[in-house]
Amino acid sequence: MPIEPVIIPLNQDECLALLATTSIGRIGTTVDALPVVLPITFALHRGTIVFRTMPGTRLHDATRNAVVALQADHYADPHEPAGWSVMVQGQTQEIAEPNWLSAVQLLPLGSWAPDGSYICLEPAIVSGRRIIL
Repeated sequence: MPIEPVIIPLNQDECLALLATTSIGRIGTTVDALPVVLPITFALHRGTIVFRTMPGTRLHDATRNAVVALQADHYADPHEPAGWSVMVQGQTQEIAEPNWLSAVQLLPLGSWAPDGSYICLEPAIVSGRRIIL
């Protein structure tokens, strides 16, 4: 008989702790009034999610001062449903304040947008679940 997975809802602190363990996620937003999901590298900084975008890209245009959703997850074995998934919904803004910009420039954001703008996602709704066997 197959083992049924157990789904455990996570609170906001648990979700943010899990997000701190990964750096790759997906941003859900709209481009030309159509939904899109785009990959990003991100880091947490003082309770917010920070990522970079390159001017002129769909991601940059769609995530400046917009309501978006970030989703990240982890599964140890892609053939088994055990793991976790977290979604954060909220408003984004470009980081321009000099002290804040200096701080986020030190974050390990990878090289997907090395010369890009820094964008902050302020969590409004945070939800997640852990799936165990």
